[in-house]
Amino acid sequence: MKVKAKTEELVKEEPKILYYQKTIEETTTELATSTKEGLSTREAQSRLIANGKNELDKGKKRSIIMKFLDQLNNFMIFVLLGAAVISLVINIIEIKTSGASLDVDPFLILGIVILNSIIGVIQEAKADKALESIKKLSSPQVKVIRDGIQIVIDAKDIVVGDLVVLDAGDYVPADLRLIESVSLKIDEGALTGESVAVDKNLHLLSNVVPLGDRLNSAYMSTVVTYGRGKGIAVATGMNTEIGHIAKLLSNQEQEITPLQKSINGLGKILAIICLAIVVFIAIIQIITTLISHSELMGEPDTYVDIFMTAVALAVAAIPEGLPAIITIVLALGMQNLVKQKAIMKTLPAVETLGSTSIICSDKTGTLTQNIMDVLKVYDNGEIIDINKNTNLSASLDKLILYGVLNNDTKTNFTDNKFVKIGDPTEIAFIDLALKFNQDPMVIAESYPRIHEFPFDSDRKMMTTFHQIDGKTISITKGAPDVIFSKSISEIKNGRVINLESTTDYEHANTTMTDTALRVLAIAIKEYANDTDFSQLTMKEVEKDLTLVGLIGMMDPARPEAKEAIKVCRKAGITTIMITGDHKNTAIAIARELKILSKGNLAITGAELDLMEDAEFREKLPNIRVYARVSPENKVRIVTAWKETGLIVAMTGDGVNDAPSIKKADIGIAMGITGTEVAKGAADMILTDDNFATIVNAVGEGRTIFANIKKAIHYLLSCNIGEILVVLLGSTIAFILLKETVVTLTAIQLLWVNIVTDSLMAIALGLEKKEKNVMDSAPRDVKKNLFSGSYAINIIVQGVILGIICFAAYMLGYYLGKKHNLGDTILAQREGQTLCFMVLAISQLFHAWNARSSEESIFKLKMNWWLFGAFFICLALQMMTLLPGISNVFDLTTSLEWYEPVIIVGLCLVLVFVVEIQKIFLRRQRKARNKYQEEQENQTL
Repeated sequence: MKVKAKTEELVKEEPKILYYQKTIEETTTELATSTKEGLSTREAQSRLIANGKNELDKGKKRSIIMKFLDQLNNFMIFVLLGAAVISLVINIIEIKTSGASLDVDPFLILGIVILNSIIGVIQEAKADKALESIKKLSSPQVKVIRDGIQIVIDAKDIVVGDLVVLDAGDYVPADLRLIESVSLKIDEGALTGESVAVDKNLHLLSNVVPLGDRLNSAYMSTVVTYGRGKGIAVATGMNTEIGHIAKLLSNQEQEITPLQKSINGLGKILAIICLAIVVFIAIIQIITTLISHSELMGEPDTYVDIFMTAVALAVAAIPEGLPAIITIVLALGMQNLVKQKAIMKTLPAVETLGSTSIICSDKTGTLTQNIMDVLKVYDNGEIIDINKNTNLSASLDKLILYGVLNNDTKTNFTDNKFVKIGDPTEIAFIDLALKFNQDPMVIAESYPRIHEFPFDSDRKMMTTFHQIDGKTISITKGAPDVIFSKSISEIKNGRVINLESTTDYEHANTTMTDTALRVLAIAIKEYANDTDFSQLTMKEVEKDLTLVGLIGMMDPARPEAKEAIKVCRKAGITTIMITGDHKNTAIAIARELKILSKGNLAITGAELDLMEDAEFREKLPNIRVYARVSPENKVRIVTAWKETGLIVAMTGDGVNDAPSIKKADIGIAMGITGTEVAKGAADMILTDDNFATIVNAVGEGRTIFANIKKAIHYLLSCNIGEILVVLLGSTIAFILLKETVVTLTAIQLLWVNIVTDSLMAIALGLEKKEKNVMDSAPRDVKKNLFSGSYAINIIVQGVILGIICFAAYMLGYYLGKKHNLGDTILAQREGQTLCFMVLAISQLFHAWNARSSEESIFKLKMNWWLFGAFFICLALQMMTLLPGISNVFDLTTSLEWYEPVIIVGLCLVLVFVVEIQKIFLRRQRKARNKYQEEQENQTL
């Protein structure tokens, strides 16, 4: 059959085929695929182009026009536009009745509002693009066989006819007709609501049966909880069973972070305060106009001008764009974390990350290098150092044979070398065979696996069955203490003898674990050659075993982990080691990494099970190592820490880690060794499985939150300054000058809002990590964002800014009177010019203040984003002084040579004041750090 013809046939709409009623041969024939080779790469690509991605519909995206209208959907914007329309109508009437000139102010206000909305749409698009790129990085991956070779691809690239490989912890990526099932169990609760995993088989079904009874099929979005299998993809994307209910999943609302909710609430409060002040200012201006220019009160233009200035002040002062800026900063922060090898899946997780106080970390592969090397074996009653021993005894040969056979490592010989894909612990057995010049591929082919019970974390064992030397035997590999408890005999000098005591084995196990070796035990059991394996239960097989020996392997601690844990201590973060390894091994590594110090405890899962909740809560702060833990233990540990009110991060990689990962505030999955289920439950995925990456990510999380605070600090202090300068003009200036004063017009206020807000705030959100970001304790999430000196600094700096700008107006007014022979109108215009320039430029300078709450701006590394934004905004502001443009903004261009000097001088006042404040803050920090170091040295 031609590829093109078959591809077109698969695209056509046709009645749903019930593949669970078809044999494997019928399925492969209809879908033009193979149970051994799978599809060819070319055919898979052809089908992908024809059928599209294996994805559920995401719903319609909002158009650019709708996003633009969203930006205008603001009450104060409506009021402002209404005022502009009223002003325009009045102006048109005046043109017709008295021949007045056209007032460009309404058109300019409309242009500024449109420009502001366009900027908002661009910002939103940038945030959406950043989030979309993160989603692509964290998309599930799946194992398929194409061209006879097993490869890993994105789940969205699965096509009908693909041969899919399933292992415990995988998500089923498409609807499958199973062709192989080895103790395969799948949790189909997402589709059927059934809480118990379903045992899968290959039996043909002749009748139409409900979804939950189709035991020879697997369905998209369900989870493999146990065993392994293979299946042919029979439906993808919206054609799957889950696709039929996809419409229920497509209307998800956009995620709002706790900080955004807080800021939204704050925004409403500030809006009420601003509106109250604005109304007060409007009333004051009407009163002052009535007192000083009573003849103007009958003019409609007077009221419209006052009203428009008041509304413009409200639009400029209310931080309605703050939630959007927070979204952008969080989204860009997520992109930066990817460069740090940490993929964050949600915005709330980014926000929470920097507050982490407890990191519960797995040992293997996270704190250690996950590069296993067999160093010692316990064989025939003695511990053998593999690096010193070159003799391959018969008993050691058997131990190696069993280790290679009871193994899921995929081994290939390519380019004159063995390529091994699998778990590092199992790869260590393959490397041991190679060390003694044995070919693991030949061993596997000579003694093929005929049955198995896969590994799971509850049993801590796995068992495989083989025909060896004419005998049928099972090989069981697992945790020494578990194997010891199930053994009744041992092999000594080539003979099976009764196991009188496991003392010698336990002593050998302890000797090896004391030197930080990870130890596994191997045992066997013999069966009749005609045994029906389908009748055997796991419990029957894994008892009355014959001990063969112990394998001790080293997984060295990561060199960078020790430094990362030191950083954690300095940052007030407690590191907890949680491992399935032997207690002695865990203690040895924990001491090397300085996780375990004087006064700390190390306990096993069994010891934890014996503790009542009250006793556990009492000991919790001192327990640093948990060994031999179960998934239930992990959940209990995380829950206990969360009950203390601290933010808890939890790492994991297996399907049984998913509950504790989900329970933690920050669930962390391993990107290399992690199962898809663990990744699905996690908030963060480490692409290098490294503990140091977690610590770096926490530092980045703190930086992101600090940058958001910087943006909030900058915007709110500037808004306070804007309100204050108008308020002072309406009150103090009136008292001093005995006439109505408008320090800033509506257009000037709106322009300053555009020039100083968005670009500068976003540039602040891109600040690099400060060197002291990990020198303080984690942020208390229960405390209000504005607690402590943060709110005071915002208010004080805003007040200083307002006073400086008011001073600029008064100076400009008096200088204008001097220059223009007492002309009040020209004096006011010169005062407005100085005030307008000082307000805008001092805000641009103030952004540099906001870069750090303690460090001098002259010592910080250059933020090139802020540098660029500063000069772009400064250039835009200076353009307002150009002839022609200055008239639109009611500015004077006939400034004396010293007035620009005054403008620059006043703009630098706030920088000078904040720099003095930072000197005192740095001294306080140094004293605090010195005290913390003294306390830490005493503890260690």
